[in-house]
Amino acid sequence: MQFIDQAEVEVEAGKGGDGIVAFRREKYVPAGGPAGGNGGQGGSVILVAVGHLQTLLDVKYAHCFRAEDGERGGPKNKTGAAGRDRLVDVPCGTVVYEAGMNEILGDLVNPGQTLCVAKGGKGGLGNKHFLSNRNRAPEQALPGLPGEARRIRLELKLLAEVGIIGLPNAGKSTLIAALSAAHPKIADYPFTTLVPNLGVVRKPTGDGTVFADIPGLIAGAHQGMGLGHEFLRHIERTRLLLHLVDATAADPIAHYRTIQQELAAYGRGLADRPQILALNKVDARSEGDVVALSKELQSLSETPIFLISAVTHIGLDSMLQTIWQTLGHLEKLI
Repeated sequence: MQFIDQAEVEVEAGKGGDGIVAFRREKYVPAGGPAGGNGGQGGSVILVAVGHLQTLLDVKYAHCFRAEDGERGGPKNKTGAAGRDRLVDVPCGTVVYEAGMNEILGDLVNPGQTLCVAKGGKGGLGNKHFLSNRNRAPEQALPGLPGEARRIRLELKLLAEVGIIGLPNAGKSTLIAALSAAHPKIADYPFTTLVPNLGVVRKPTGDGTVFADIPGLIAGAHQGMGLGHEFLRHIERTRLLLHLVDATAADPIAHYRTIQQELAAYGRGLADRPQILALNKVDARSEGDVVALSKELQSLSETPIFLISAVTHIGLDSMLQTIWQTLGHLEKLI
């Protein structure tokens, strides 16, 4: 399935039904009076967060979502039927903006959460509402009001507690495959991962924690270089960042600094997000090189540093134990 995390669509609510002019014409009712019913309320366009969707693909290619118009009023004081609302399913984690603006209309996080993005027009009044002592036979009614219409922008921000970050080929996809049942594409070249991968990692208690492999971060990612500009937003909801550094890289220290600089340049509090640092592929370097690298990284960071190999599973258990402890501490702070 194609991963789409941005979409712009038109939404148009239904017009309210017109009120009508009508009079009672019944046998044995000599002075029936006005009996024109009101128009029905126009339908609204409502976004609904659902758990089974992972992409905005269906929304992106729909272009426009329109609700039904309300029906006109009827004789004998009958109110017209209301137009049906248009319900649009979106993935949990969808943020809704007014198109062309940064104003947030709503943030749909939990399954079943709804957001009305276009309210239906009010139905017009029938002539029964204009009855007065001075006007016993009013012949006026009001038309229904138009429904709201606007263009909205949707952005999907993945809901994951732990975000795995690092330069291409740091081993992020291999790690998420080792920790969970996810099966991402893995190969020895940059940008193997073109979409975020989600994997559920089981805690010792049996609960599941969602890990996200965030692809495409390189120098200049916050300015649109590589794929980072497209996927940095997915780190915003994570509570903990797992920074993976490739021990076999020509300059692992420079790799570490590059990612930290991109987090700071992107803003939105990412640089201050709790982090755990993991030096990956340590089985491919000599013990002396690994010790020297870990000491140099530790001098640059106050975060815990783990020596791991996602391929051979070296150090993964102790790293996970620290992740669970850190998440538990963060929960207590909420």
